[in-house]
Amino acid sequence: MKQVVQNYKSGELAVLDVPVPGCKPGGVLVRSAYSLISTGTELMKVSEAGMSMLGKARSRPDQVAKVMQSVATNGVPATYRKVMGKLDSYTPLGYSLCGIVEQVGAGVDDVKVGDLVACAGNEHALHAELNWVPKNLYSPVPEGLAPRHAAFGTVGSIALQGVRQGEPQLGEVALVIGLGLIGQLVAQLLTAAGVRVVGVDPDPARCELAESLGAAATGDPASAAVEAAVAELTGGHGVDQVYLAAGGASNQPVELAARLCRDRGRVVDIGKCRLDLPWNAYYEKELDVRFSRSYGPGRYDPEYELEGRDYPIGYVRWTERRNLACFLDLVARGRVDVDPLISHIADFDDAVDTYQRLKDGELKAVAVLFRYAEQEAEDGTERPAPEVAVPAVTVRPGPARAVSSPVRVAFVGAGNYATSMLLPHLAQRDGIELSTVVTTTALSAANAQRKFGFAEATTDLDAVLGDKSIDAVFVVTRHSSHAELTRQALLAGKTVFVEKPLALTEDELAGVLAAVEESGNDRLQVGFNRRFAPLLHESKWRFGVRTGPASLRYLVNAGRLQQGSWYLQQGTEGSRFAGEGGHFIDTASWLLDADPVSVYATATAGNEDLQVVLRYPDGSTATISYVTTGAPGYPKETLDLVADGKVLRFDDFVRASVYGRKRWVSSRLPKARDKGQNAELAAFFKAVRTGGPMPVPLESLVATTAATLAVQTGLAGGAPVTLAGPR
Repeated sequence: MKQVVQNYKSGELAVLDVPVPGCKPGGVLVRSAYSLISTGTELMKVSEAGMSMLGKARSRPDQVAKVMQSVATNGVPATYRKVMGKLDSYTPLGYSLCGIVEQVGAGVDDVKVGDLVACAGNEHALHAELNWVPKNLYSPVPEGLAPRHAAFGTVGSIALQGVRQGEPQLGEVALVIGLGLIGQLVAQLLTAAGVRVVGVDPDPARCELAESLGAAATGDPASAAVEAAVAELTGGHGVDQVYLAAGGASNQPVELAARLCRDRGRVVDIGKCRLDLPWNAYYEKELDVRFSRSYGPGRYDPEYELEGRDYPIGYVRWTERRNLACFLDLVARGRVDVDPLISHIADFDDAVDTYQRLKDGELKAVAVLFRYAEQEAEDGTERPAPEVAVPAVTVRPGPARAVSSPVRVAFVGAGNYATSMLLPHLAQRDGIELSTVVTTTALSAANAQRKFGFAEATTDLDAVLGDKSIDAVFVVTRHSSHAELTRQALLAGKTVFVEKPLALTEDELAGVLAAVEESGNDRLQVGFNRRFAPLLHESKWRFGVRTGPASLRYLVNAGRLQQGSWYLQQGTEGSRFAGEGGHFIDTASWLLDADPVSVYATATAGNEDLQVVLRYPDGSTATISYVTTGAPGYPKETLDLVADGKVLRFDDFVRASVYGRKRWVSSRLPKARDKGQNAELAAFFKAVRTGGPMPVPLESLVATTAATLAVQTGLAGGAPVTLAGPR
């Protein structure tokens, strides 16, 4: 792909062919449609690069200080090599663009392939054909907003954050010093907020533009007209806020701000201008000087920008991403008009020439856009259907040994599911010895030991895996750790029961199977308990053997999660469906006696409600509706199986019926919902004791996990995903 770069040592600008960035988890790969040149920030960088070494040093005294510190620490030769090496490297340009999502990384569920997004960041929204953008640095573009207008999103966020720092109120008067791109946007945002704006700029064309977009008055900073306008609008008191959106080495902006601001007014620095504050003027008026940090809260915080850790809205109302979304909404609703700001649109291939014309002053512009080649999806080219490989199970296990009673069991994890749904079935079961419980915190281990009678409690996993007397290990931790803990336990020779999901990524699944192959230990069970539910077993038996393809419909009324639930930590724990969707895919596959061969998934906005369609080798289909927006009083799980002139109806593990030549209905008396955990554990321990086959073949566990992972791929691609054999 092509990208605009600059050599800071020589000043050279170029459009280079560089590798396509990978689509990492927690972000999206975006194909650029338009990117915006910041005629202030970027041209300053371009101009600095063309300076002599002395000029560069004078323009960046902060970097000179760092160099001197390095000299004191590392010496002159080492520092010289380091500085020259850094200067003589290509650096990127750009930080505001709009494009189309090309690929979606793991943990991202708010956009899909083909969606239009606005992107931010001087490392992620570059002048390049493709960019990887982390979750908190993009925002979906509102319907109807043109891509060239959405490309203003980042610069608009900078202006919006500056306005927020000024805390404007209806009826106030503000002075905007500098009517370049940022200043024009600040003036429009203030006007939209009910503030009367006086704009200042030495360029008459920019003043006229600002007035055409709503400014009450404008003028040259040296003209008496500006002071007269301020006096008239404020009754002689002075403006309530001043926004410094000018650059350069002159101290005139801060002096003008002090002269025209009212007593105890606010001065907000948005641009990069000289700030030698005249002490007497600022002291006598007790002016409140504030700085606006780029796009908003989250800027320069790697946990927010790179790891996707959002700030709670109750504590930080307007973050980088929320500012971006807000600005796009204002433009979409016509409250801010960016089209008159566009002075020139250049083809991306002409980037170097465009920068040179801007630098030389030949091209005078407020805003310049790069226009990229049309997307493949727009020129009629079909995209190949995505595939997810189902890893082969190639292990040749040794003979499984029978275990003399009692079976010694260790639990890794003792959270809510373990203590409410598994351990109560084991605590009083004959032939089971609860040997050791392992947790990350000492107190939770002690609580589980006291409540369920474990012989030992520890936080040392290695001690358990190295204990040859332990026959079976239960992995009941958070989803993100399942695959790795299972892998370690298999390598240690243990029989493993792992709660769903087995893995959150294809790489994790491959790692588990690599451990099976390396150790020859395939003694693995995943907690897909529904296939063991007594009522579902009886229903399938009553339905009888199937001769033709079936249609299965499965409604999962999952409901909303409570605020703060760790299930919402999608960046680390995967999507909600990735966590529990395997239950329903496994149930469908068990009822249809086969593993799926393709998956199609679609979702409502925000991926709250999913529709997953599975296709099976004999032509059968299963549709799983996984919804979170239903009524909490409605049953959680209902399904219908239709084939051969018969219908099986199953209602939330309480009632079931089969309609055919004869009708069968389960007991009309409601029973406790038995979802199969007790029967599942009985089957698991029978296999452990006897050394017989595991309750569910490993191939089926792998196929179900691969199908669950394919749902995310399908949501991203908008097309059916083929569950292909291993490549």
